[in-house]
Amino acid sequence: MSRMLKAMLICALVVSGSARATARPRGAKSKLIIFHAGSLAVPFQQVSKEFNKLYPNVNIVREAAGSRICARKITALSKACDVLACADYTVIETLLINTAPRRHADWLIKFASNEMVIAFRDDSHLAGQIDKDNWPDVLMRKNVAFGRSDPNADPCGYRSVLVAKLAERFYNKPGLAARVLAKDRRYIRPKEVDLLALLEVGELDCIFIYRSVAEQHKLKYVTLPDKINLKSESHAEFYRTASIRLTGSKPGTFITKRGEPIIYGVTIPNNAPDPELAELFLKFLLSPDKGGKILAKNGQASVVPSRTKTYEKIPMSLKTFARPYKQKAGK
Repeated sequence: MSRMLKAMLICALVVSGSARATARPRGAKSKLIIFHAGSLAVPFQQVSKEFNKLYPNVNIVREAAGSRICARKITALSKACDVLACADYTVIETLLINTAPRRHADWLIKFASNEMVIAFRDDSHLAGQIDKDNWPDVLMRKNVAFGRSDPNADPCGYRSVLVAKLAERFYNKPGLAARVLAKDRRYIRPKEVDLLALLEVGELDCIFIYRSVAEQHKLKYVTLPDKINLKSESHAEFYRTASIRLTGSKPGTFITKRGEPIIYGVTIPNNAPDPELAELFLKFLLSPDKGGKILAKNGQASVVPSRTKTYEKIPMSLKTFARPYKQKAGK
């Protein structure tokens, strides 16, 4: 009898722990703090609205910024954050997870994809002139002004640099990247969505941006060849031929970022005030019929479930949205 009671008690504790991670009283007053990439502003607003229909007493506080700035709010400024969603999953790896002796996060889940385009207004004088083959020449015209975001603040910024470097090889135009990147530097901004206002008022003719953002804001855009738009897994090796030097997790340190397909990542930082509520939100965000559907409608296709090196550290309620890497024979 004592063994049976002990087994029942263990079962009850397991069920209770699982319920705490996946359920939330509708009447409970809660606050959820989310830091996210600027390119997630539109879909996360919609996801938050739908989440609040299920949990109306949750006050969702969202802060949008360049992904690397979001990460540094946690690591350098010790700001409280329940959910961190970055436009590049490697931001979480390099600035939060691989930061001995103190780790600011233990795991990540890859959840969405995107691609780089060059966007312009419907009434821009570039409309009808710029295309996927001549865009490097059009950008170099004296009467053309284009914008891009800061590589050390925002993944879209360093991806713009990588696109220029890949284009030099793809079009076989030596020196192209240096010429493009030296032009219009006064229009570099902290994050990609900061460029939208300059484009809308006519200060800029075009901008390097994510396709999802261009579509969300109903902008005309030029699609780039798959070999340079950082979209296709089949061109991953070619993407890696381009690289950029970025500031590291500590002042005075640097990392080398190589080109790779655009994949977004999300985690719950170790300083999260309410990790249980964060898990609940991520279950909604990552579910294909809920948040996944909203992301897809906004041009950010789901890549769930994707493989991650941190699978074992992912909370049990979220493991279904990820996959472990297969270990090599003998390990």
